[in-house]
Amino acid sequence: MSSILLLDDEDHFRERLARAFAKRGFSVWDAPNVDAALALVREHHPEMAVVDLKMEGRSGLDFVREALVLKPDLKIVILTGYGSITTAIEAGRMGVVCYLPKPADVNDIIAAFGRDPDVEVSVAPEDITTPSLARVEWEHINRVLADCGGNISVAAKRLNIHRRTLQRKLEKFPPLI
Repeated sequence: MSSILLLDDEDHFRERLARAFAKRGFSVWDAPNVDAALALVREHHPEMAVVDLKMEGRSGLDFVREALVLKPDLKIVILTGYGSITTAIEAGRMGVVCYLPKPADVNDIIAAFGRDPDVEVSVAPEDITTPSLARVEWEHINRVLADCGGNISVAAKRLNIHRRTLQRKLEKFPPLI
């Protein structure tokens, strides 16, 4: 069984990824900040880590730098909604396996780890499901809302929909797949 650490300050996204990885048979630990994630690396020694780049406080690159000192064979994929060539190059020099833009799902992340010949991630093809259009829409809406600091009016403008329509969509529970 593979073990993975998820570091992301966005609770909903991190929890969704944790459930999806656990469903695929991974041992999963998750953390909302760099210090908590480093404590988990010390305690549990995960094989892989998925790290958000931009967080309040210390960045994902700070985690990568310190985690690789603690566990040099840790395989890391960086996820970010705020990518740049500079940070991608820096992450690559540090030894990050892949640098992925958000939103990314479990299948994207598993494929990213699969690019490293030293990483063995075995997932049966029937375990990989394509998310429904409703699920993708719901995730996109929540990502834009998070980027807008929870401001529904600003998010509605960015999504080019009426504020009330956005409120109705947000009242619904997320689609399962």
